[in-house]
Amino acid sequence: MSQARIAIPISNPWDKSRSAHILPLFSSPIAKTAIMACSIMDVSQLRIALFSGNYNYLRDGANQALNRLAEYLLRQGAQLRVYSPTVEPAAFEPTGDLVSVPSAAIPGRSEYQFPLGLSRANRADLAAFKPNIIHTSSPDVTGHAALRWAQDADIPVLASVHTRFETYPRYYKMGFIEPGIEWLLRRFYNRCDGLVAPSQSMIDELIEQDMHDDIGLWSRGVDRTVFDPSKRDMEWRRAQGLEDGDVAIIFLGRLVMEKGLDVFADSIIQLRKLQAPHKVLVIGDGPARGWFENALPGGIFCGFQTGADLGRALASGDVFFNPSITETFGNVTLEAMASGLPVVAAGATGASSLVTDGVTGRLVAPGDTGKFAEALAPYCSDHELRAKHGAEGELKSRDYSWDAINKVVADTYVRLIEDREALKAAECKSA
Repeated sequence: MSQARIAIPISNPWDKSRSAHILPLFSSPIAKTAIMACSIMDVSQLRIALFSGNYNYLRDGANQALNRLAEYLLRQGAQLRVYSPTVEPAAFEPTGDLVSVPSAAIPGRSEYQFPLGLSRANRADLAAFKPNIIHTSSPDVTGHAALRWAQDADIPVLASVHTRFETYPRYYKMGFIEPGIEWLLRRFYNRCDGLVAPSQSMIDELIEQDMHDDIGLWSRGVDRTVFDPSKRDMEWRRAQGLEDGDVAIIFLGRLVMEKGLDVFADSIIQLRKLQAPHKVLVIGDGPARGWFENALPGGIFCGFQTGADLGRALASGDVFFNPSITETFGNVTLEAMASGLPVVAAGATGASSLVTDGVTGRLVAPGDTGKFAEALAPYCSDHELRAKHGAEGELKSRDYSWDAINKVVADTYVRLIEDREALKAAECKSA
């Protein structure tokens, strides 16, 4: 962890009243030097080496955020080079120059690649690029290698937190290893110069876990050209087997157990016991699809959707249900809100920062299938309630602008570089 910390900027780096998490100002000469240093660096002077465990080979919320960040940085004149596992064909074209790092398919989950570190060619490429900051988005083997490289080169490292890795073993009956994973994450993150996380609730969780003391808020935006109530399509609904009066409860996401598929299915069983009229519409695909289909008899599975097709499918639903606790933000929750749907979600990191209980939807204790059913039931029969909470959610979703959000990360890069240079100058002066 670096030797001095100052307030984390949201828009003005020196306006402590607007910080996501305020840190005490140290009174040491080094800290004073850092604070007195005026910001002379421009975003166009940034040379960012970005490390990702999955930049574009499989589409997910995390790499969509990273690619949007890359587009913003390049548009501001920054230099960017991305290091990530690659496969052919990739899910989508990457934004920026992408350098492949060694990886191997994960046994039993072959759609995912396990990064294996940095090759000699990767290290030579890094040296030639001469980054002035490292951004790592996954605490994997390659992320550790990038961190060590940065320490040797004496340049700062920013880590972004995209998922709650420590919770994954719960879904595979291996919860006993969670403390060990949390220890490894703490060791990794505390060696970085700063962290950014996508929700205040996730920041609070990271602070509670002692992951770092310098954590900024990098939220998420939503593409209003794709996600909007106007994208609702009654013909598309009918083609899926939905009657005009049916209330469609939406599940959206990759069909893997860590997304809370078991809680979703059990909650729907409880909802049926309450005799609340509804249909289930599942948007997505994945290795657990067969399990999910068996657990949800009568459910409508429309498969993987993206772009305009995804916007249409989401807006054509009526209620969004997200029981997952692994998200640090919940991109799909924000997209559902932008599409005008009320949201019933687990009161966990991510959703608890987006959903206002009783206003834009309902928050329920994680895993409580009976309470989830009770929260869903009123939306199944009360059109006015659905419309009111959906409209409030859509209004709240307008607060999320991608450029303003990504500027926070660029400003954090600049701050960490300037802090490092100020520390070097102070140390030289005191030597």
